[in-house]
Amino acid sequence: MTTITPLALADVLLITPKRHGDARGWFAETWSRAAMAQAGLAHDFLQDNQAFSAKAGTVRGLHYQTAPHAQAKLVRVLRGAIFDVAVDLRPGSASYGAWVGAELTAQGGEQMLVPRGFAHGYCTLTDDCELLYKVDGLYAPQCEGGVLWSDPALAIDWPVKPGEAVLSERDKVLPLLADLPSAPF
Repeated sequence: MTTITPLALADVLLITPKRHGDARGWFAETWSRAAMAQAGLAHDFLQDNQAFSAKAGTVRGLHYQTAPHAQAKLVRVLRGAIFDVAVDLRPGSASYGAWVGAELTAQGGEQMLVPRGFAHGYCTLTDDCELLYKVDGLYAPQCEGGVLWSDPALAIDWPVKPGEAVLSERDKVLPLLADLPSAPF
């Protein structure tokens, strides 16, 4: 049976599918609409995305999409390990600007459910790291946004120092939380 563990921010979940193994290896059901609906989760995932990062210390994020194309994400690691982060950007939320993080590994099979209204990012903990994530909304470049991963106001406890992180040019210049539109969602 899949284990669903609520994390410190409302609606962010750690989902760990049960692995059924024998001498050949293992099998896991990573998402079942019926099983998740029984647990109160009714996401209709529309697209799968796969990402590869060659170097440990690669940071991607913190990204989000705004309405009408906001996305929930179910993130899992296929190879390696990451420190996965969700930041609450829901207008009026008591935890606005707060973050939660969890280590996800290929070995453990953990998945993080990042709901709509949250920015998402991660730092690779190993070289040659590969992720797969499901989204419940299609990519819409006109609705994408982000928050600077190292914003001091967020105080995320990243496992890499700012000067050592491998970043895209885009992620280096994302705005601070204080500079976001008042209600991006």
